[in-house]
Amino acid sequence: MMKAGELEIGEAKSSTPISGVNRGISILDFILRILAFVGTLASAIAMGTTNETLPFFTQFTRFRAEYDDLPTFTFFVVANAGVSAYLVLSLPLSIFHIVRSSAQKSRNILIFFDTAMLALLTAGASAAAAIVYLAHKGNTKANWFAICQQFNSFCERTSGSLIGSFVGAFALILLIFLSAVALSRR
Repeated sequence: MMKAGELEIGEAKSSTPISGVNRGISILDFILRILAFVGTLASAIAMGTTNETLPFFTQFTRFRAEYDDLPTFTFFVVANAGVSAYLVLSLPLSIFHIVRSSAQKSRNILIFFDTAMLALLTAGASAAAAIVYLAHKGNTKANWFAICQQFNSFCERTSGSLIGSFVGAFALILLIFLSAVALSRR
């Protein structure tokens, strides 16, 4: 026959491994949020500072390429900056999950907003990737010429900024997955 004290000790032992796993998931969540923040912020800065001017023989004839010449790139910068701001604002909640790994409502809130930010980031990165592809390859049927032969530095920076954005998107996918795993372990 078990006494009340023995039952409590047995329950404490069985809930400790689950709490430890959830704490590990919460620490990984925090690290992934920082990684996603760095990737999206670097992408926004890289794209937002991208410009190139081609010098020609006269002072009056200059060709410039800037990110804000294309509305898609402007959307890309705004989307990455918005997701970066969200990720910074979500860090305190992630720290709260490390301290109190059994929180459920706040994890549900994070899953919802992480999914919305993933959709925004994916839309911006995918649209910018289509424009970067056209800048590299062009489209002869539509009479769009590849500009990367002339604006090499511009194309390298825009292509590089896509990498950070897709790293951020991948990190958000992992964050959603980790939050779902933490919620399912209850």
